[in-house]
This record gives sequence, C-alpha cells and structure tokens, in this order.
Amino acid sequence: MSRVNVFVLIDALGWELVANRPFLARYLPHQQEVRTLLGYSSGIIPSILTGQTPAENGVWNLVYFDPAHSPFRHMKHFGTLPGRMLNNRYGRRALTELGRRVLGLGHNFDVSVPPQTLPWFHWAESRNIYARQGIPGRRSIFDLLHERGVSHKIYSYKDPLTDAEILARAGADITSGTGEFFFLYLSELDMFLHMNRHDSEKIAIKLEWYESELGRVFTAACARDPEAGLHVFSDHGMTPVTRHCDLAAEVSATGQRTPKDYLAVYDSTMARFWFFSDEARRKITSRLRNLDYIQLLSDDELREFGVYFEDHRYGEMIALLAPGCIVAESGFNGSGWRPAGMHGYHPDDPYASAVYLSSATPQQKPKTVREIFSIMQGAAR
Repeated sequence: MSRVNVFVLIDALGWELVANRPFLARYLPHQQEVRTLLGYSSGIIPSILTGQTPAENGVWNLVYFDPAHSPFRHMKHFGTLPGRMLNNRYGRRALTELGRRVLGLGHNFDVSVPPQTLPWFHWAESRNIYARQGIPGRRSIFDLLHERGVSHKIYSYKDPLTDAEILARAGADITSGTGEFFFLYLSELDMFLHMNRHDSEKIAIKLEWYESELGRVFTAACARDPEAGLHVFSDHGMTPVTRHCDLAAEVSATGQRTPKDYLAVYDSTMARFWFFSDEARRKITSRLRNLDYIQLLSDDELREFGVYFEDHRYGEMIALLAPGCIVAESGFNGSGWRPAGMHGYHPDDPYASAVYLSSATPQQKPKTVREIFSIMQGAAR
C-alpha cells in the first residue's frame, strides 16, 4: 500500500496561538515552535518549498529593483507626468490590469509603488509557486515530486479555491484514493488575524473551525492509511499592532525627490531604499536613525537572516520597524488600512514564531521554517 502524506501550510498560524491550547493534539501529538525568517510570505514560503534561504533561491519581497528588465521599462516617460495623473484609483487600476493581462505578471500583481517609479522595478511572483517550475531556476518540492513520480495533489487559493473548498476537495480526493502526497495551502487565517488579532474569542472560534475541518481530512487519511503522515505548519505568526508611524512623511521631509534622488518601497513593517546621490543617502539615513521605531539593518545582519543580495536588488538600505509598529500608509496598503495584527518583524519577536505539528516526532526537528522542506523531501519517496 502506498503511504499517504498530508502537509498543510496555514498562513500566519503562530506558535503563540496554539502553544496553550490542544490544537489538533488528537492527531498531531508532536507540536513545536519554529523560527520564522525575516520578511513576508513572499520570501518565507519559497524558502519552505525549496529548503533554501531567500539569498539562495533569489526570492524575498514581491518588488525588486531591476530597471533593465522591468516590464514597465519602456514607460519611463510616465515620470514626466504629474503624479496625480497616474497615482489615483483609475490610473493604478489600469496599470494593474496591464501588468496582469498584458505583461504576464500574474493575477496577484498590484501596483504597490508610486506608478511613476514602476519602470525601475520588477515583480517576483509572476508564476504560481505552488506548481512545477514555479520558482525560476530552483527545484521546489513540487518539482521533486514530479521527478520521483510521486502521485500528488496541490490545493491553494491560486486554483482559485477558498479554505473551505480546499479542505472539502482534499478530503474527497484522499477518500477516493487519488494521490499519495497532499499539499494544502490555507491562506485565509492571515487576513482574519490582520483584522481580529486583539479579539481572543473570535480567534478561538476560528481555530476551532480549522481544527474541526482538518480533523475530517486527517480522519480520511488515517482510514485509508493507519500510518499516514500528517503535518501542519506555518510561515510566521501575527503580532498585535500598537502604533502607526508615518514613515513616508519623515522621508519626504528631507527634501529629497523620487525618482530623481532615491527610490523607496514601503511595506507594512519595512522600508527599502535605493539612492542616486550621496546627499539623499546622507539625509535619509540621518533622519531614519533619529526615529525610535526604526532599526537600520547592517549587511552582516542581512547575511545572518539569509536575505543579503550582492546586487542590492531588494534594497541598498533596509529599515525595519519595531514589533507592533506599522507604516501608516504604504504602496501595498492605503491610508484606510488599519489592521489589528501584522507580521514581518524581527524573527526574535515573540509573536513571530511559526509552528510545526506532526503525527510523529521527526528524526530531525526543524529549527527554522525552511527545514520543513527536508521533512517533505523525506516523504516524497
């Protein structure tokens, strides 16, 4: 009989949420904390799927500096237009549709930088990373399954399916005997926690739902194979938000202009900069060093985190916000974005840790999220 292995990635299921409750303990007695990586799911999940750091597999944040190959490189004349002609709901929507439908950037592409700066940037996730050859130039678990001829099924929002639909379809496929290796990516808890991180009652109800639905999947797997391998893991946790910081306004106050003097990408907990003059570098760096909620990461720290790139494609300077602080307004989120929870802080943040829950204690317990790849690799035989 073929061995059944079920791997479930639940986005944002932090160790802090499950450490003191018996979440799936009936099926998964081995439960442990796992250190996350610096950054967001855009970099963490490719590391889980390849077993490599972002510096090794080339994928960290969604937007990176690449003016020579930018899909919008022929549109630099936009920089001569008043920002209001592009940086509005209609202009951004038109550029988003252009990127998705014409330039092949995938249905998740969004304009997350000032539109007039698009010609300097590329988009990292134009392919479906939950498919074969989804991470260009790197061998993911899905490539390995194909090479080894392991019958497998993959479920994610990219199909597109909701979490409920994924769980129902996976349960039916397992029961019918379709596949040996099952990979489920459940993404909806992330947004739920963004909006409800301070509401412990709502969180408890949501986790009870996941436990009930996953219990059905695991029961089906065990009915088909009493020695089925069952695994639940995550990419990061979720930190309660306590402070909104207008970082972009602080940088603008230096008098430097973008894209003439510098470029910046503002995400919720991080800002990345590229400089085109010594004055811009000096003034912006000085301003940031005087902010009590900012940590400027050294190259040695970036190497330690596995996110240092010699070509600085992801930033010449990285400014990381303190846990609980978020950028008040960024290219990724508008001024109306007021989440209760956020992730993407320093991996030492107590709320940042991910989880690994399993039906059996692994020979090598994963210390970081990327080591979960070795467990999947061992099951893909």
